Amino acid sequence: MKDKQDYIRDITEIRSMMERSSKFLFLSGWAGILAGVYALSGAYVAYKVFGFNPDGIEYSRMQAGEMSPNLQKAIFLAVLILVLALCTAVFFSYQRARKKGEKLWNATARQLLLSMAVPFMAGGLLILILISYGLIGLIAPLTLLFYGLSLYNGSKFTYDVVKVLGLTQIALGLISAYFIGYGLLFWALGFGVAHIFYGIYVYYRYER
Repeated sequence: MKDKQDYIRDITEIRSMMERSSKFLFLSGWAGILAGVYALSGAYVAYKVFGFNPDGIEYSRMQAGEMSPNLQKAIFLAVLILVLALCTAVFFSYQRARKKGEKLWNATARQLLLSMAVPFMAGGLLILILISYGLIGLIAPLTLLFYGLSLYNGSKFTYDVVKVLGLTQIALGLISAYFIGYGLLFWALGFGVAHIFYGIYVYYRYER
């Protein structure tokens, strides 16, 4: 007959199997850390090099469908940071999945992406509308807010710390909406500093 330790071990293995089948466990701490570094670097370049720092809701009036050069550069930089962060996340997640002998793209990964897609896409479309009206001061608060909602919505399919990160982004977005003149600073705190702390936690908690 099995003793108590054998039963405990069996239960632990069953719980582990259930968790692997219902949660996406390939998120990498290094991806979070690097995403934070990208964001901080981008905020520095936008502020120091491009002179981009909206101090009000209306930063640049749109005339004949044209944007100011520094605004164009800031938007291009933001898109570049997003692409870098996504590519980095996919690369490190793929490496973790391969080490465990599992597929990265599975039913849980699809559920995670679908749950994050609605707030993410809605926020992206709203931001494009705001850009067309020159309401640039609202971009930082809303990117933080919708990104936080996206993380919170998808957190049930991955680590619990993702929910904490999502709530942090939501809080920073709301505070940033009140202090419009400090939008770039709050953007750097949310996408930069918060991501670095999140990445460090994930690395030491799940990867070492």
